[in-house]
Amino acid sequence: MTDADLAAHLAHVAGKLLLEVRASGLLSLKALGKAGDQTANQFLVHAIREQRPEDGLLSEEEKDSAERLSKSRVWIIDPVDGTREYGEERTDWAVHVALAIDGVPALGAVALPGLGLVLRSDQPQPLPPMAATPRMLVSRTRPAAEAVAVAEALGAELVPMGSAGAKAMAVVRGEADIYLHTGGQYEWDSCAPAAVAAAHGLHVSRVDGSPLIYNQADTYMPDLLICRKEWAEKVLSLA
Repeated sequence: MTDADLAAHLAHVAGKLLLEVRASGLLSLKALGKAGDQTANQFLVHAIREQRPEDGLLSEEEKDSAERLSKSRVWIIDPVDGTREYGEERTDWAVHVALAIDGVPALGAVALPGLGLVLRSDQPQPLPPMAATPRMLVSRTRPAAEAVAVAEALGAELVPMGSAGAKAMAVVRGEADIYLHTGGQYEWDSCAPAAVAAAHGLHVSRVDGSPLIYNQADTYMPDLLICRKEWAEKVLSLA
């Protein structure tokens, strides 16, 4: 199985497991999120360690190890991106499986289990036509002031949405044009979405225009821009 097939398969199966946990109806909202995280993480970690034992691994739900820093190939996963949305039985949550090679998001798969979709970096689709008015994604619960200010300067329509992966894939799928995040994330929040978005021909960078670099000792990533290339220069000048 190729790396790309493995990433897509793992994201898909983890998503199915998460839907099964949620469908059990036996857990409170808080317990459901925790159970989902643990179930998906256990599956993904065990599968990657069995299928790619020589590679490094970084997961939101797994104790980090400095061992990965010496590896060229590192799998970066987020078992449930958008735990709140998952627990609330919404569709705007995701499963992220990515492979970073020498710090570059080389390939990734983002499952949107609530929509029955897996988007892959190795199977890019043509981008849909852009809307006349730019659509800009913001957090549905706490829109960042910086993003709202940029949206106002652009005359953009705000599109509230849940998880980072769901937002990034909304740009890939043509539901929005700009995803600007300045509130801080971690490597697992953006590695798979960045790989998929870049493969589909979108602009992907930090808000200063510099590239996203993964498998760092400090996994915190302050900001992110994923957007249609037509809007990149303007957004970067405003961000």
